[in-house]
Amino acid sequence: MNTHKCPTIEEFKTLLKKNSLKATPQRLAVHEAMMTLGHACADMVTEAIKEKGTAKVTLASVYNILTHMAMLGIYDYRLSANNKMYFDVNTFKHIHFYDQDNHVFKDVVDDDLVALIESHLSRKRVRGYRIEGFDIQLIGRPTRKKYSV
Repeated sequence: MNTHKCPTIEEFKTLLKKNSLKATPQRLAVHEAMMTLGHACADMVTEAIKEKGTAKVTLASVYNILTHMAMLGIYDYRLSANNKMYFDVNTFKHIHFYDQDNHVFKDVVDDDLVALIESHLSRKRVRGYRIEGFDIQLIGRPTRKKYSV
């Protein structure tokens, strides 16, 4: 699997099987929507599925699927400043940019910066803890008045 891409539908099916889950129409529809959206909350995914008409879903079932995928490590998740849970289909190492006006997350892929941070952290010790990873989020606002995402 490419380290800078989300899982394809076939890779997603393999991940489901590995976790003893069936590739139901609802799970596949959620993943298809997430492949397009990248970062999304349950209502965004539900709307995308309903627009496409690929499966019958409720907001609750979509949220449960997204949460289950995050608990299995298939997706990541982030809490926005407006207290909505956003799920991330990309679990490779990357940095996030959060637009606090529009409540939108974007990926910042910078392998050199990630390697530099990992190298630096490998030489650091936090008393009583083992560093297992890091999560960097840049926060900003659009520089132009009318900004469309």
